[in-house]
Formats: sequence, C-alpha cells, structure tokens
Amino acid sequence: MEIKKNPIVALENYSKFFMLLGLSLSLLVVYLALEHESSANDSDLRASVSLVNLDLENENIPITPPPETTPPPEPQQPQSIMDKIEIVKDEKKIIETVLKSTEIGEKDAIIIKDPRLTSEIVEVVEKEEVVEDVPFAIIEEAPIFPGCTGSREERKICLSDKVSKHVHKEFNANLAQELGLAPGKQKIYIIFTIDKNGDVANILARATHKSLEKEAIRVINLLPKMTPGKQRNRPVGVKYSLPITFNVE
Repeated sequence: MEIKKNPIVALENYSKFFMLLGLSLSLLVVYLALEHESSANDSDLRASVSLVNLDLENENIPITPPPETTPPPEPQQPQSIMDKIEIVKDEKKIIETVLKSTEIGEKDAIIIKDPRLTSEIVEVVEKEEVVEDVPFAIIEEAPIFPGCTGSREERKICLSDKVSKHVHKEFNANLAQELGLAPGKQKIYIIFTIDKNGDVANILARATHKSLEKEAIRVINLLPKMTPGKQRNRPVGVKYSLPITFNVE
C-alpha cells in the first residue's frame, strides 16, 4: 500500500510564497542601505558649506576708493559769424546776364540746316494688299444670294440651294437628245468666280460635247448679282465649283 503525503504538510506547494518573501526582504535591505548612504552625504555637504562660510567671515577684503577724475575743460565759444563778415563798398557795376529760354512754342518751326537733306520729300503710298480669290469651302463670309438670310452658315447653304435650283430650271434638258448623245449619265463640270463686286466672272466648263459646255456657261451667266464674300472683313472674289449631272435615255 503506497503512502500519500498530506497536501498541507507538502512544502512544494509554498515554494512561490517563499520566493516572494525572500525577494521582498532583499529589496528592503537594499533600500535601507541607500537611505543610510544618502543621509551620510547630506551631513558631509552641510559641514563643507559651514566651513566655507567661516572662511568668508574671517577673510578681510580691503576697500579701494574710486580714482579721482579731473573735470574736462570748458569748451571755447565759437567766434561769431558777424566778426568774419567784411563790408565792401560797391566800386564796380555788376552786369547781369539774361538767359534766353530754349523752350519751343507750339507755333515755332524747327529749321534743320543739313546739306544732306536738300532733296525733296517723296510721299510713300502704301500699296493695297492684293488678296487672291478664296475657295467657297473656306471663305469666312460667303457671298449672299438675293433672298438668303440667317447666320453665315445658313446663308452659305442657301446660296448653294439657290444656284442648284437656278441651273435645274434654266438648263435645256432636251439638248442631249438633240445632240444624239449615247444613253447614260452625263456630267458637266463648271467653275466660276463671284468677284468682289458680286458679279459672276471667269466661267469655265468641261463636258463631253462643246454644246453642253456653252449651255452651262449660258446658264451661269444668268445668275443674279450677289453681295460679295468677305475675307478679313474685306470684299474678295470667291471661287465656286458646280457639277451638273443628268441622264440621257
């Protein structure tokens, strides 16, 4: 039968308690030692201070009187200005010099005497800047067809519509049959200028038959006078191209 120890009698259960007790006792010993050293240092410091005070009381410091200073000499009074002024009798007449003004009036003329400037002044006439005809696609202000209103872009579109309707109305559609052209699509290319006076000029036409070119030129010449186009706020000629397409049956 195994003999068991009573838990109350077993010292292993109190090992932590003994360790804490020993640590507390060691800290107490260290604290008492530090307190003893600090009290000893304080007593030494008081003793040294009292000795220094005794030395100062016993030491006799001689009193030295301040040095004697002589007062500065009194400043001499400056000589009066009236003593230096001498009165001289007027023996000579003073001639006053009159200075003439060098300012030029508004009505005074400036005459430059230079032999190099004897030639006559030639008036320079500025040449008027010549602006070439501007294509219709890039003109700032397109020509205005009679009856067209609105913004710049609206007037530009209106001009194209008016020219197309004019050509469709005035062109002789029976000319192709009279000329005996082959059936099919026919094209006429027209280029003309709306000059800076608003008139149609420089008409060029290209087609498969000379009679078609003449008819196209005749139709374009019937266009009314327009308001000229502008580039940089100056009237200029405007180039306009128009293709005419029709079918021959």
